[in-house]
Amino acid sequence: MKQPWKRGALLALALLAIAALVLAIGRAMQDRKAAAAAAPVAAASATSAPLELLPQDLLTLARAPLARTLQVSGSLKAVNSAYVKAKVAAELVALKVREGDSVTAGQVLAQLDTTEFDWRLRQAEQQAMASKAQLDIAERQLTNNKALVAQGFISPTALETSISNEASARATLQAALAAVEIARKARGDATIVAPISGLVSQRLVQAGERVAVDTRLLEIVDLSALEVEAALPPEDIATLRLGSTAQLMVDGRSEPLAARVVRINPSAQAGSRTVPAYLAVQPHPSLRQGLFVRGWIELDRRDALVIAVSAVRTEQVRPYAVRVAAGRTERRSLQLGQRGVSQGVEVVEVLQGLAEGDQVLGIGAGLVPSGVTVRVAPVSGTASAAAAAAR
Repeated sequence: MKQPWKRGALLALALLAIAALVLAIGRAMQDRKAAAAAAPVAAASATSAPLELLPQDLLTLARAPLARTLQVSGSLKAVNSAYVKAKVAAELVALKVREGDSVTAGQVLAQLDTTEFDWRLRQAEQQAMASKAQLDIAERQLTNNKALVAQGFISPTALETSISNEASARATLQAALAAVEIARKARGDATIVAPISGLVSQRLVQAGERVAVDTRLLEIVDLSALEVEAALPPEDIATLRLGSTAQLMVDGRSEPLAARVVRINPSAQAGSRTVPAYLAVQPHPSLRQGLFVRGWIELDRRDALVIAVSAVRTEQVRPYAVRVAAGRTERRSLQLGQRGVSQGVEVVEVLQGLAEGDQVLGIGAGLVPSGVTVRVAPVSGTASAAAAAAR
């Protein structure tokens, strides 16, 4: 059996444990009541401290011209460009221009070896001379045979043979003269000239190489007329019109580039099923073929109540904007319409949810809930004085 003093010790320990547990529960309840009592105070202090905004954080809704646009992208391309090719096979003796050089139509650009063509031309000329001599003999024989037939010394059949021989000799001479012209043209084709005026963009061969017929030697581009080929989906082609204006941004340029639609391809591209549209671009010294451009084509323009796309919040199911009225924020669900561009800013039409003159928070203000008190911080002392005078 346990001794009595051991049972008393165990009972005392149990009572102490129960007392500690009761004390802990009491303290927890007191802390919870204190936190509940402090919450309204903290909320009141938070509400009493207004959210300061900069003037640029507030956007005022107004009616403005809304341009319905079509997004496009593509590369600049010269309207007139040409590959200079070899018309005959020969060794390239000289190539006088390099990338970036300016050339004019008809300017000599390269020279091929003409040795072989010189000898062929001489051969053709000698054959033509021989054919001319044979024709002279045939003509004299025909004249003599005509006189002999008239005197009855030869038969008419012999005269017909002389006529045929003269005609054959004349045809042979004509063929020889044609061969002379062909050889002379081949000799002339050994001198390469520029087909158009422009700038050399590619030099594809070097002097000393032997080139075949149709070998590309140079590429020339004329930067006085540039265009953009934009691939558009079929559903957008129906709204596109010739003469529609466009604003394009070019890599390396901060200012937009004016353009207009000049042609629409009647056929769709195989595979992508897109339809190419061609936009003529105003020439500028900084523009080069191959530069990537992006922008929009203006389809139509009308007045509408618009809001900057950056002021529309989309993290909820329905788009909304944070309106500021009487110094407090209020979330307003929006029904939006057509998107477009107004004064170079991407905007969207507001159909319901806001009215003209309402002020909303821009994207720079961050996520602000409803019911927050806001205050616009003055920009300068003059602005503060003006605000005080207005109040």
